[in-house]
Amino acid sequence: MEASFGPTFSAVAAGAKAEGSSSYKQHRRTPSSSSTLTYSPRDDDDGMEPQVFAEQPSVKLCCQLCCNVFKDPVITTCGHTFCRRCALTSDKCPVDAAKLTVVVNNIAVAEQIGELFIHCKYGSATVAGKPGAFEVDPLGCPFTIKLSTRQEHEASCDYRPVRCPNNPSCPPLLTMNLEAHLKECEHIKCPHSKYGCTFIGNQDTYETHLEVCKFEGLKEFLQQTDDRFHEMQLTLAQKDQDIAFLRSMLGKLSEKLDQLEKNLELKFDVLDENQSKLSEDLMEFRRDASMLNDELSHINARLNMGILGSYDPQQIFKCKGTFVGHQGPVWCLCVYSTGDLLFSGSSDKTIKVWDTCTTYKCQKTLEGHDGIVLALCIQGNRLYSGSADCTIIVWDIQTLQKVNTIRAHDNPVCTLVSSHNMLFSGSLKAIKVWDIVGTELKLKKELTGLNHWVRALVASQNHLYSGSYQTIKIWDIRSLECVHVLQTSGGSVYSIAVTNHHIVCGTYENLIHVWDIESKEQVRTLTGHVGTVYALAVISTPDQTKVFSASYDRSLRVWSMDNMICTQTLLRHQGSVTALAVSRGRLFSGAVDSTVKVPDHLCFFFCVCGYF
Repeated sequence: MEASFGPTFSAVAAGAKAEGSSSYKQHRRTPSSSSTLTYSPRDDDDGMEPQVFAEQPSVKLCCQLCCNVFKDPVITTCGHTFCRRCALTSDKCPVDAAKLTVVVNNIAVAEQIGELFIHCKYGSATVAGKPGAFEVDPLGCPFTIKLSTRQEHEASCDYRPVRCPNNPSCPPLLTMNLEAHLKECEHIKCPHSKYGCTFIGNQDTYETHLEVCKFEGLKEFLQQTDDRFHEMQLTLAQKDQDIAFLRSMLGKLSEKLDQLEKNLELKFDVLDENQSKLSEDLMEFRRDASMLNDELSHINARLNMGILGSYDPQQIFKCKGTFVGHQGPVWCLCVYSTGDLLFSGSSDKTIKVWDTCTTYKCQKTLEGHDGIVLALCIQGNRLYSGSADCTIIVWDIQTLQKVNTIRAHDNPVCTLVSSHNMLFSGSLKAIKVWDIVGTELKLKKELTGLNHWVRALVASQNHLYSGSYQTIKIWDIRSLECVHVLQTSGGSVYSIAVTNHHIVCGTYENLIHVWDIESKEQVRTLTGHVGTVYALAVISTPDQTKVFSASYDRSLRVWSMDNMICTQTLLRHQGSVTALAVSRGRLFSGAVDSTVKVPDHLCFFFCVCGYF
């Protein structure tokens, strides 16, 4: 370990870089480029340096909550960008009143702000009569620098105030004047002052003093003593840390031992309870098996007699197996019933093709998107997929090959539906209508007047139903005009289903609303889920209609539309259930646990035999 024994009057590092230097991306201010633009720090910006911009920043780089240039910009759940502190301290988005929750840093905006030119803080002065406001100081630093390189420049700025290292009582200095001051300073101390030398003088007397200083001949011994003392201090500090750590571990071990003793007692109690419950469950299982055998005997008897009646399937919605293969959450499902194929789209940016009739295996993985696959739709022999990369890809189902890619929206494609040889795609505040011409999509019209993300689209007969924030709009597919608006509650509409008699929607706030399809009057609100209702599906027969709902709470619920009650709750998945698809009476479900659940063959049997 070395120490300097010389006084502080050596040459000071060079000041600001020469004009045009690329090191700081700085420019020398001229009268024509001078600016009086001011920035007043916000009250909640603790320790924030004043910023005086060389040019007026774009409005797009200003937060809509605090009206200042973004500081630490983040994207929130509503899709807008705000300062992180503004987003954390504000309840609602000023644009659409949505609840603000930080999702991710907006790196692109942060980089743009970092490229803005500002005046060095040592070239700025407080505006007279306006505390907290700043303007350009013509006598200060003449450079403008990029905001991202500010600290690097200001650390070596010639105009940075410094104190004399020899005596704090010397008047304040600028960095550029420090070297000259040190040559004339009358307060230079002997480097051995900490050992008792009382010399104070200027540079000339300092050199003379060193020749006669009694401590100069002992400096090596003194230095070695300091080094040894410092090592002992470090060793002592390390030992203190070790002792504190051992005490902490001892306390934790003691707590863990107490907890283990308590857990052991609890486990003996739970073991006794489980043994009793297991006996009860076994008896209940035997009763259920007996009931199921009686049910099957009854159905066989009705089949042999040629009587085809209706049958309530609430006891037979069971899971046969699981499709496993995706490396991320499954967000959408689509069935090609002609070939018994199931398509699933995932966060892993792929679409998997599953055989649902014979092998029950993945036939192929379709790759082509650069973002999450959010929507799937089939028209004829074509599969259409929408993604967070803002594109729609057209796939040939016969060859399972990509045949076209369309840049569809400026934002993620959330949902797709086809009808009347047209494809409808939903995104942020817009629905685009595309004419299907072979493998091409020709933009026909854009439907506007929507207040938020369009996450749900359903086409039924001659109408298109779209869901956004607390609104369902009904469009005439032939004229592409809005013919009715349904107002709802519970936040954004995430799912829509249409039956012969009802319009059903699932919302962000766990509710399912039901309207009469003819009168457009709301007839019921179905409750039971404790999470967002992501998907709805319908299975209808001449005798009855069942609606299935999938939720963030990991459950599927079966609703009888005759009496508007939940007849069964299914727990198939280990994560939120995000997608449903129906094929020949079979219900497929996809979830955040990256799996797709396949229905039991028994359920399929009842469907094809007319009991569903």
